[in-house]
Amino acid sequence: MLLIPAIDLQDGRCVRLRQGDPTNATIFSDDPGAMADQWLEQGARRLHLVDLNGAAAGKPKNQAAIKAIVSVVGDGVPVQIGGGIRTMDTIEHYLDNGISYVIIGTAAVKDPGFLRDACSAFPGSIIVGLDARDGKVATDGWSKLTRHDVSDLARKFVDYGCEAIIYTDIGRDGMLSGVNIDATVALARQVNIPIYASGGVASLDDIRALCRVEDEGVEGAILGRSLYEGTLDFGAAQDLADELGAE
Repeated sequence: MLLIPAIDLQDGRCVRLRQGDPTNATIFSDDPGAMADQWLEQGARRLHLVDLNGAAAGKPKNQAAIKAIVSVVGDGVPVQIGGGIRTMDTIEHYLDNGISYVIIGTAAVKDPGFLRDACSAFPGSIIVGLDARDGKVATDGWSKLTRHDVSDLARKFVDYGCEAIIYTDIGRDGMLSGVNIDATVALARQVNIPIYASGGVASLDDIRALCRVEDEGVEGAILGRSLYEGTLDFGAAQDLADELGAE
């Protein structure tokens, strides 16, 4: 079970939102590079970046912060990023400048042809982000709820060749209310690629619950507010996940 610390970027700072609301942000650091270094020191094997301004604008907006993080990380730990990725040029730029995986969310839903082309042009580097409330996919920084079922889109995107899917339960994101295991497993059973859970992971009990369903295809989790507010210690969480995985 791969646990991935999230660094959400807004106006060059590290923040966390509640349920994706950009007006409800808590600032945790003015130094994204130092934040990345903190997670590396605690044993992170991958980092998850979100350009929140980019998600709203439809194009990258936190380039300086992203560059600082990539500089700190170097070649040793993969970095994945989402938020405002709408063009092939943006994908190529990120992959040429130290990013390992690009996450396509809104554009995948609105323009499936773009996703298909991206998966073809950059095989092994494209992750799809599916954000949902009550089984329906949301787009545009979660501001718009569509009629698309998560499972239907996931199966289609797997056929395109995406590397993995990050499934976020919007209602739980940033709320420390516990991960939605049932919905995550239900999605994992529909596809044959890794699913990463996101939203609501709050404690070691959530890590135990996720590890119990790893065999279903839930191979990792994105950790955010729980780390920043101290309800979950990253090192202890990854150690527990490794221990349970070995069993």
